[in-house]
Amino acid sequence: MVAPEVEKEKSPAGQILKVDILSGTTEVLCEPVINGDGGIPAGCQTDKHGNIYVADMRLGILLVQPNGDFEQLSAQDSEGHNMQGCNDCAMDYYGNLWVTAPAGEIAPSPYRRSFEEPFGSIYCLTKDRKVVHLDTGIRFPNGIAVIHDKEDKPVKLIVAETPTRLLWSYDILGPGSVRNKTIWGKLPDCDCESGPDGMDFDETGHLLVAHWGSGYIEVFPPTGGEPVQRIKCPFDKPSNLHFKNNSNEVYVTEHTNHGLWSFEWEHKGMAQYCDKQ
Repeated sequence: MVAPEVEKEKSPAGQILKVDILSGTTEVLCEPVINGDGGIPAGCQTDKHGNIYVADMRLGILLVQPNGDFEQLSAQDSEGHNMQGCNDCAMDYYGNLWVTAPAGEIAPSPYRRSFEEPFGSIYCLTKDRKVVHLDTGIRFPNGIAVIHDKEDKPVKLIVAETPTRLLWSYDILGPGSVRNKTIWGKLPDCDCESGPDGMDFDETGHLLVAHWGSGYIEVFPPTGGEPVQRIKCPFDKPSNLHFKNNSNEVYVTEHTNHGLWSFEWEHKGMAQYCDKQ
């Protein structure tokens, strides 16, 4: 998991952590630094070889090997524009990585966030390592998930826009190609600063969404709309969630205590790319 808020001498020094889920012991897998700039890793996904793709708010998209070696995959997108800082990512069954980017240009540019001004973007890192800029004009795009059809073809992209509490959907036309941005769902107003963060599907197609600031995980039906169920957490800032492979056990990260928790859901999680044979 990622530890984005670690600092050294008041500068970002985020870490990728390796947690033993049986003993609860934690070790630092790596502390990414590119050209002297530390990172703010905010989300991650693994491939079938145990490599970890990391969305980093200062460094863009990183690839971390199982031994902790890391590299920045690209400082620019396919059109030659500087990458924006990234927050979360989801890999489809074809091996393409879909990424939200709510920050301004990556380091060494000054750190900016799109919470007020809508300059957030989304990218796709295709299987052949091409970084495609898909859309912009979003207020802090955050969690991201992919809907597949019965033939395991990726058909829809779900993107969380945190300040508006909206979940947007895009039709996926192919690797690095989307259209038809529409509202897919909205989280309830909790009379506090809150919004959607990380999310994951269960095997029935329900989408579990960490509702940062509210103390709940919202459960949306496969068609979107409004939550059909709410899971109360013993903390108010759930930040992300992930199903254990072939299990109904869900791991939850949170920013209240900077902890890792787990609970059992009614259904198993939907298979990830790394689970597919």
